[in-house]
Formats: sequence, C-alpha cells, structure tokens
Amino acid sequence: MQDFDYLKPDDVYLDAACQSLRPRPVIDALNRYYTEHNSCGERVKYAWGQTTDSLVEETRTKLLKYLKLKSRDYFVSFTLNTTYGINLILAQLPPNRFQKVITSDIEHNSPFLATIAYARQHDLPREVLSRNEDGSLPLDADYTNALVVVNVVSNIDGRTLTNLKDLVKTVHKQHGIIILDAAQALAHNSDLLHKTDADALCSSAHKAYGASLGVIVARRELIKILEPNIIGGGMVDDVDRDRFQLSAQSADHIYTRFEPGLQAWGEIIAFGAALDWLTRLPRAAHESLAHHSETLYDFLSNHPKVSLLNHAPTPTQSFYIDGLDSHLVGDSLSDQGVMARTGYFCVHYYLDHVMHYPPLIRFSLGYHTRASDIEKTIALLERMLG
Repeated sequence: MQDFDYLKPDDVYLDAACQSLRPRPVIDALNRYYTEHNSCGERVKYAWGQTTDSLVEETRTKLLKYLKLKSRDYFVSFTLNTTYGINLILAQLPPNRFQKVITSDIEHNSPFLATIAYARQHDLPREVLSRNEDGSLPLDADYTNALVVVNVVSNIDGRTLTNLKDLVKTVHKQHGIIILDAAQALAHNSDLLHKTDADALCSSAHKAYGASLGVIVARRELIKILEPNIIGGGMVDDVDRDRFQLSAQSADHIYTRFEPGLQAWGEIIAFGAALDWLTRLPRAAHESLAHHSETLYDFLSNHPKVSLLNHAPTPTQSFYIDGLDSHLVGDSLSDQGVMARTGYFCVHYYLDHVMHYPPLIRFSLGYHTRASDIEKTIALLERMLG
C-alpha cells in the first residue's frame, strides 16, 4: 500500500498486534504538530494553542463517530495505553459497589493483572471464566453486582467476544459494571464496538495505526460513582489552600477526570488522522487483509508439524512447531527480515499455566501486509520444516 512506502521490500513486519505500522498521513500529522503549532493544549490563548485545541477536540469527536456513540452518553479521555486506562478506572471505582470481580482466561495481562490487584486490595472474590471456542462468555454465570473486565478480541488468535452485546445486557441487568479491553478490536474489529452499551472501553492508538497513545471511552454516568485519587494540572477550575474544584464537574470538560497533567497533544492529533485513514480505507484493503490471513491460515493449519491455536483465519495467528524452539525460529526468521513475536504474548496464565503450551510464535498482520510478505514467510517456514 502506498501509505507504507517506507517499508523496504525485504522487510516483513508481522507484529501488528503489538504495534501497528503508521501510514504516511499519521506520520505527517504528527510532524505538522511539531513543526507548525507545537503548543500546550487548553492552557494558552495564542494561535498555535488554538489550533492544537481544535484538532484535539476533533479527535474526540472522530472517535465517538467511529464507534457510533453519542456524545450525550459517552466521553473520550486520552492516557498512556490500554493498561494504564484500565488501571486508572479501577483505581477510582468504590469497592463497596461490587460483590466480586470477573475476568476471563484468555485475557492479556493488562486486565488480568489489574483485576488481581483490585480484588486483593479490596478483599473481593475474583472469578476467571473460561471463554468458549468462538470467544463468547457464558451468559448463565452470576454477574450480580460484579465488576467485569474482559477483552473484545484476543491477542492470541484473534478470537472475538461474539456475544458482547448480550453479555453487556446481562451484566447490567444484574447490576454489574463492564469494562472492555478493546486494544485488539479498535482497528480490525471496530464493528463489534459500534453502539456499545459498555460502561467503558480502553484501547491503544498504537495498535490502530496511530501514534503511541491510550484512550478511554467512558459512559458519562460512570463519573457519578468514581472516587478521584489522581489529581493534577488541567483537571481543576479552581484551587484554594485546602480545596479544589474539578473541571470534570462540567459536562464540557468531563474528560479531564482521566487526564492529569499535560497530554500527548501531537499523538492525539495523529490519532485523529489514523481514524480518518481507517474510515476511508477502500474495500480492497479489507479484502486484501482477509485474503492474506486465509492464505497464512491454510498453510499453518494444514502442515503436519505445525500446531496452530486458531480455529479460523484472523489477522492474528499463534502456533508452535513440533521439535523446534519458538524463540530460535523467531531468530531465524528475523535473520531473513521477517519480524514476528515469540513467547506468551503477555497471556501467561492461559497459555502457560492452563494450556501448558511451549513458547509460541505469533504472526499478526495489518493493512500494510503484502502478498510478497506472506509468500516469503511461508517459503522460509517450508525450508525450516523440511
């Protein structure tokens, strides 16, 4: 694709689940911030700052539109990454609101560790539910007054939370709260998030073709039960000797609840460019990614020496090779210009302690992936496998 023209012909990047490559419009937007209006947002009156404020506000609006959510119901805050966003919300949730904490077995360490810490800190029981093969969660579980934190798409095999909407309804019917880890969903499975009724979702722009940045999309009603404990500049309208007035009390500045201190203004603006880019992607780009995913899946699923975790072709595919150390395979691929992740991908509990898999190899594709990338990767694997 022309927007990734900087990618060398021999470089094969198959680690988009960790960090996607950035298309030229995103890089250009970030460069424009630094070279044309490098300034603090929401603090200055000069023209550069006004430009920054306008573009940052546009990014908030674009994200809600991308998710098909209404600004009267949800607001957007920017953070460091998905992990930070989840922890930031949990740190402000009153423990007496919940009877238990619930997550699932295939979670990234981001929600998995955060729920362990929250449950320990507040002496709450914690349940780890098993996901079904199709990625769904059981609706007959007891979600009464539960804090539920689960992913929408797995970073192991691209498995999706197929019954997301029903799960949200079930949790709310039983007076629980549900927070979504949308890190792997925002770029390639955003349709799952459209018009969500979840209480909040956390994601990372750097997994959605944007610059390094985290994002929280939260229901406005959530603010009413939060207990602020991380306070800083940019969050207050007034400060006296022993008191302060939070800006988040105003509907127009509610997002400041999760934004202490100066923000990554350039990265936020670049994320706005990424959302524009994703929205305008031609059908051919989606079809190309699906085709490459299928080609890779067909090879991996049919080779007798390959143990593939996927049950269906997705852009993210994890496997191991009988008799070969995955880290050595990764090194060998790297020597030939193929960049792939090896190990447990921050899903240690499920992959190591539940399934007892050896370290794995993960190929994660993106809109930058070329047919030649897949051909080269398959050819290298065939040579290794003999």
